[in-house]
Amino acid sequence: MNGSFLSAIPGELLDYHYRQWLHSADSVPEEWRLFFSGFDLGFDSSSAGEATTDEQAALKLSGVQSLIYRYRSLGHLLACTDPLSPCQISHPLLELSTFDLDENDLETSFCCRRFFKNRATLREILTTMRETYCRETGVEFMHIEEPSERQWLIDRMEPCRNHPGFSITEKLHVLKKLHQAALFELFLHRRFIGQKRFSLEGGEILIPVLDRVIWSCPAVGVSDVVMGMSHRGRLNVLAHILRKPYETIFAEFKESITVGFLGDGDVKYHKGHSCDRDLNGHTVHVTIAANPSHLEAVNAVVEGKCRARQDRYGVDGVGRVLPVLIHGDAAFAGQGSVMEVLNMSQLSGYSTGGTIHIVLNNQIGFTTLPKDARSTIYATDVAKMLSCPIFHVQGESPESALHAVDLAMEYRSTYRQDVVIELICYRRHGHNEGDEPAFTQPMMYKQISERPSVNRIYATILAEDESATSEVLEQIERHVSEALEASFSKPPIDEAAGFSDRWSGISTEYNGDAVDTAVATEKLVALARRLAVLPPDFTPHAKIGTLIQKRFEAVLHGVGIDWGNAETLAYATLLDQGYAVRLSGQDSQRGTFNHRHCVVFDSQSERSHAPLETVAREEGGFHAWNSPLSEFGVLGFEYGYSVETPQCLTLWEAQFGDFSNGAQVVIDQFIASGETKWNRASGLVLLLPHGYEGQGAEHSSARIERYLQLCAADNMLVVCPSTPAQMFHLLRRQMLQLFRKPLVVFTPKSLLRHPKCSSTIAEFSSGIFQTCIVPQGDYSDAKKVLFCSGKIYYELEEERIRCEQRDTVIVRIEQLYPLDLHDIQRIVNLFTTRCRRYWVQEEPKNMGAWHYIERHFRELSCDVGYIGRPADSCPAVGSHHIFAEQQKQILHKAFN
Repeated sequence: MNGSFLSAIPGELLDYHYRQWLHSADSVPEEWRLFFSGFDLGFDSSSAGEATTDEQAALKLSGVQSLIYRYRSLGHLLACTDPLSPCQISHPLLELSTFDLDENDLETSFCCRRFFKNRATLREILTTMRETYCRETGVEFMHIEEPSERQWLIDRMEPCRNHPGFSITEKLHVLKKLHQAALFELFLHRRFIGQKRFSLEGGEILIPVLDRVIWSCPAVGVSDVVMGMSHRGRLNVLAHILRKPYETIFAEFKESITVGFLGDGDVKYHKGHSCDRDLNGHTVHVTIAANPSHLEAVNAVVEGKCRARQDRYGVDGVGRVLPVLIHGDAAFAGQGSVMEVLNMSQLSGYSTGGTIHIVLNNQIGFTTLPKDARSTIYATDVAKMLSCPIFHVQGESPESALHAVDLAMEYRSTYRQDVVIELICYRRHGHNEGDEPAFTQPMMYKQISERPSVNRIYATILAEDESATSEVLEQIERHVSEALEASFSKPPIDEAAGFSDRWSGISTEYNGDAVDTAVATEKLVALARRLAVLPPDFTPHAKIGTLIQKRFEAVLHGVGIDWGNAETLAYATLLDQGYAVRLSGQDSQRGTFNHRHCVVFDSQSERSHAPLETVAREEGGFHAWNSPLSEFGVLGFEYGYSVETPQCLTLWEAQFGDFSNGAQVVIDQFIASGETKWNRASGLVLLLPHGYEGQGAEHSSARIERYLQLCAADNMLVVCPSTPAQMFHLLRRQMLQLFRKPLVVFTPKSLLRHPKCSSTIAEFSSGIFQTCIVPQGDYSDAKKVLFCSGKIYYELEEERIRCEQRDTVIVRIEQLYPLDLHDIQRIVNLFTTRCRRYWVQEEPKNMGAWHYIERHFRELSCDVGYIGRPADSCPAVGSHHIFAEQQKQILHKAFN
């Protein structure tokens, strides 16, 4: 606001705004606030010399406010957070001259906005800013969009300058945890020379940080903590946070494989664990999820497990269950799954009310330095896609780290947002204990070799500030060492195996016995009628309204029940029986192919209505979520959800079946092998649209062959149902059978509206899911049997009728794994030895089920020929014309 502008303002207006400002500074625009602050400052300067003009005072005040803002925004650039690097003293963007200030202004008193004091000298302001943001903790929070959240953090950081006082008891407890972390690693190194353990040395600060998280839970109402982390430091976390007995860990090093070893088992630094922690009368259940070597893959699984528990707890579930994810610096910056999980954090179907992310920054990824691993300043910069605070903490400053934890826990409890704490430390050894890091970073590792461990550093600090006597400090270390030595000579403690609580009565043992999945006609009609009722004043799209009515009429009349209708009836009957249903995937509410419409929208207001919610026994029993455009993250989430909810039919649907390869890590490492590695059962259902309709390479095959290759020891079910009734019985069987196994379903596309692909009400009210379907009739004159699966059946049947080949029988194998060999043998025996047998498929010869089927038929001493596309490197051609010709050739070979 300059002089010429002031001269144009009427005196009475100036006086009016000044009186308003005196009453409440925030009641006038910012330019007026700056002007009046400078006006007063001209009469309140403690600096020597003549009084400043109004304009000069306003500019000085503006400079001070800019300095405060700049330190809050960029002060972290001067923070002394790297234990291996000298501290940066200055930064051009934070120099006084940048704000038109100099040392002559240091004793000037300024009116401060959004500062913990209304008025302070520039020296006091500068000291506060530097001590708050430029010491062992750097904070990035000014990217947070909500001003009240930024102010909340300011009010808790600047008054204590990010260095609150800790009691002697707290300090000694921290020292104990540091000693436990450090001496545990040294003990393993000495007792089990050369064995991999992926040491935490250099990052021991993680143990007191996690311990503080757990101890903070009762104050913020958390009763469950679910953690996820990779192998680095995991044994240390298992021992000192999850209370896994030393004896058990030592037994695993000794290869006592009978201890906690089920199925194929896994290496000791991948295993999960859980315990109840008694914290001064409050019980907190702490779980760490089992994980594979694939870094960051477990993140989404943890979030899914937490969401399932939160849903089970109900209204206060978000506050009661806390996800904690421990990341590595290279992985946090490099793995795309991190971004996927961050993106899910505020979505209605996937939010868990805020995750505490702890990034253990070793400043190296295997042998790769940060300059080669990321294009950003910090490993955590990807987290700035969220409006969440990020704390960068020096890994040798335990008290700074604990203060960051306290802020993070309270912030998460208040705002239900993620928080990131980066612990900047180092890795004392190579990637594993047999690796030599000096080959690639000789100078870095010379410096590390000369550096004392953090427990020694902190013990020295406590001794120097006389927090405790040397006898007390030595006693803490001695007790930790004695506990390790005593445990080494004790026998291992058996850990409980098997299922309890929600999993009681549920088995992982596959049982191929038939399951009664039929539902009485009267019940089906009653449910269909309820599904057809829309809320008052609800106007659906005209076509959707007609669809809803047609579905009801099909059930009422008992004919023409299509795929979408059958699927809806399966969900409705399960909900009516008290089960929950959760469906998730890209466009799953409507369905990629416009067949489901389990959520409908008012054409005038766009408000939504889920008819299936009206038939659920309990409120919230049905949820259908349109997922973000992610496979890895969302499938991992749904797997985690399913592990926690055996009484919920949890389904993930791929937009097209082959898009699931974006989540291959989850399929390989969790779904297919989680049970045999970690004794974790899942009833997750994968819906994978599959079928050749001339849409090209990426929209045809769901890669049946890949799932069959993963099948062994009854680990999962792989099914290709061909009728709506089969889909109905299949989904119901998944919940009514006595065990839980993942179910992979190859669902149709064109069959969704195929006039021949419909079922009658009698097929729902009687019967079961059929693993094989054989047409009724006399087979004595049969000359040829065509075995197939899925959509090709309808084309074969149409061609058979057209060619009038009554001596050809088409058999559908609906369940590919586990293959019902007894039933197939029975079917083969129905035909004479002169009858020729073929497997027909749409996929190329090196894909689909052919090689799998041929191997099993050979085990039955049964020859079977192949009819289908020749082997190819691509699942399908891009030309619709060529596709149609290939399809004709398959049918021609089948009947000529």
